Amino acid sequence: MLELLPPPPTDPLWDLTYEFGTDERLERLNLVLGVYRDHTGSTPVMAAVREAEIRLAERSESKEYRGLSGNEAFNQALLTLVMGPGPGGPADRAAAVQTVAGTGALRLLADLICRTRPGTTVWISDPAYVNHRPILEAAGLEVRTYRWRAADGGFDASGMLHDLSGARREDVVLLQGCCHNPTGVDPSPQDWEAVAELAVRDGWVPFVDLAYHGLGDGLDADLRATRMLAERVPEMLIAVSCSKNFGLYSDRTGCAIVLGASRQAVRHAETAMQNAARTLYSMPPEHGAAVVTTILEDDVLRAAWRAELDVMRGRISANRAELAVCLTALGHGAQADALARQKGMFSMLPLTAHQMLRLRREFAIYGTTAGRVNIAGIPADRIACLAQGIAQVLDTGDPLGGR
Repeated sequence: MLELLPPPPTDPLWDLTYEFGTDERLERLNLVLGVYRDHTGSTPVMAAVREAEIRLAERSESKEYRGLSGNEAFNQALLTLVMGPGPGGPADRAAAVQTVAGTGALRLLADLICRTRPGTTVWISDPAYVNHRPILEAAGLEVRTYRWRAADGGFDASGMLHDLSGARREDVVLLQGCCHNPTGVDPSPQDWEAVAELAVRDGWVPFVDLAYHGLGDGLDADLRATRMLAERVPEMLIAVSCSKNFGLYSDRTGCAIVLGASRQAVRHAETAMQNAARTLYSMPPEHGAAVVTTILEDDVLRAAWRAELDVMRGRISANRAELAVCLTALGHGAQADALARQKGMFSMLPLTAHQMLRLRREFAIYGTTAGRVNIAGIPADRIACLAQGIAQVLDTGDPLGGR
């Protein structure tokens, strides 16, 4: 049987990660994977997470199955975190199901879309998170794109709205709620208002991917667009990840949220997601969900977590600002200005695929072929070196042209 399997494509990010692992140069710099690193280059366990784990270990609770929806206290805590506290809001017409990280939430919601309306068209940004298209297509959905990044490196509001004017009532539009991956380019509040007006007018369903909230402008500011959409539209899907803002990368902790126009519709959607989870992985892992619940249900731990999150956000912003200053000093002010306006863990360098290859081969700096780099992964003492490498490949141009 296995001899009949054709050679499958490999994952480009993990291919680069493997190549980095075999690179023996001491100065090598890995900016490929989306993980937060401190000023020394390490990915620490957050103090609030460590304290929550100690408390969980001391309680020594049973490891009995939680059920198809996972940890219900976690689901409620995430629903409150995303939608905001208090009765009478969108959370009253929502259901949440714990998933295997944000990726699992994306896939579970994609399966829900396909189960509801097979062959639905889902619109994603261009460029998009590298796994959006594969997840949606694997679930049997059609994928179209809308413009996101303008030629000057900012947000292409007119291009996006023009493209989405072609979305039909039965379509779904996948939006990144903040800190866009891979570009770092986010809409303004006015742009988000225009998106909401378009969704209400044309009747398509927003599908919000929340993976980086807290790492852009602050937790509540980063959730503002998602909350505003939830207030405006009758139906909405939200995939939530706890990998970045809780540092629970390997614990695979996430949540799928569905908002509906009626409680009955939401109950049916919740049951459909439970049934889909049963055939995909049965039940999600408990540890990360228990950690997040412990933090969010304790006032002191929650305050400590938010303070740590603010420190992480500040370091990412400082890295981006310093990189922009260094690039300006090296004669690349226009590129630096575009970079300085971006938010979150990632930015796209103004480099072609060939120039990114040169950056890797000549300077041991690893980013994706498309130009994405993890701003949160730059050690403090390497920012100037990164800027010099970028400047040198920009100064010599790209003889091959294009991406």
